[in-house]
Amino acid sequence: MIDQDLRDRILSEPEILLEDRDVMNALISANERLMGNNIVDLRGIAMERLEGRLDRLEDTHRTVIAAAYENLAGTNQVHRAIMQLLDPLSFEDFLKTLAADVAGTLRVDCVRLVLESLQNAEEPALRKLGDVLYVGEPGFVADYISGGRNVPLRPVVLRQVQPSSDALYGDRAGYIRSEALMKLDFGKGRLPGMLVLGAEDPHQFKATHGTDLLTFFAGVFERTMRRWLS
Repeated sequence: MIDQDLRDRILSEPEILLEDRDVMNALISANERLMGNNIVDLRGIAMERLEGRLDRLEDTHRTVIAAAYENLAGTNQVHRAIMQLLDPLSFEDFLKTLAADVAGTLRVDCVRLVLESLQNAEEPALRKLGDVLYVGEPGFVADYISGGRNVPLRPVVLRQVQPSSDALYGDRAGYIRSEALMKLDFGKGRLPGMLVLGAEDPHQFKATHGTDLLTFFAGVFERTMRRWLS
């Protein structure tokens, strides 16, 4: 027999049992054992299916919530990086901020700003701007994004990569395993550019990831660059 105090509590607050899934499962299992193997309990089968659907719904709910938080965190990162881009008062400081503060905020291991130019990249005026600036020949951006293939160029490309040369990343090339490529339009009459974010984590940038935030970041970046170039 059930202890009288426990029995009185159950009778006064039956919802306690109904809200406890483990207790309810134990009661249902006990009821099925009493019924024997020759009786099909349709209600029990229905409850099992409902429990399965509830578990799947809870998993989906957790996944949606996690994705929402991740998206919010990414948005905040991009907003902070944009604010950092607006602070420098000289182009040299702008590049230093890009290589240090912005890279840290976006949690990437390497940043490169690629400019196409007919000018020699070895000239002192360009070399003093640091490793973050890479000057390539006309057509370099399209070739690098497409990998030399004749395919349409998307404004933002995310991919896993293992650089075959150190031309772009320098001594960091051996560590880069994924990259985000943002094609930049500097306006009519100017050669295109590209902003490159490199990461040692091969899963940081993948083709299956969304590009909305980086597209927005690239749009702000190229408009900032237009002011410096003018």
